[in-house]
Amino acid sequence: MAATFRAGVIIIVEHPDGRVLACERSDLAGAWQFPQGGIDDKEAPVDAAWRELQEETGLTAREVDLRSESLGWTSYEFPAGHRRLRRHLGQVHRWFRFSAKNASIEPVLDNVEFVSWSWMASSELLEVVADFRKPGYEAMLLSTEAWRDV
Repeated sequence: MAATFRAGVIIIVEHPDGRVLACERSDLAGAWQFPQGGIDDKEAPVDAAWRELQEETGLTAREVDLRSESLGWTSYEFPAGHRRLRRHLGQVHRWFRFSAKNASIEPVLDNVEFVSWSWMASSELLEVVADFRKPGYEAMLLSTEAWRDV
């Protein structure tokens, strides 16, 4: 079987003060990232973003507005130690940016993938995201040309 990349979405939720929602992985203490997940068969990426956002954080259209979508896809390969546990060589992602409707929203984590959350400055998150994810995070967090308004 040829190694493939799994298609998914990555979700940025911005607080009114500009910080972003970061979640700590349950399987690796100290590893922080944005909510993300796979795109199901015949599911539009935007629908996957809304579904994953609700599944992983409990946030819905009552708490957030969809603002923008990435123009393209980012990708990464899993490090060698991670590959033995996975069916795929890596992942490709479409990114979605949401904004919190008010400053008091608090996610309710699924406690499966994530055990903690925090509002972080983008620069702070870039310091604690896994190295193999960092290039995509930098590309999307540091570029305004990578996005289109929805």
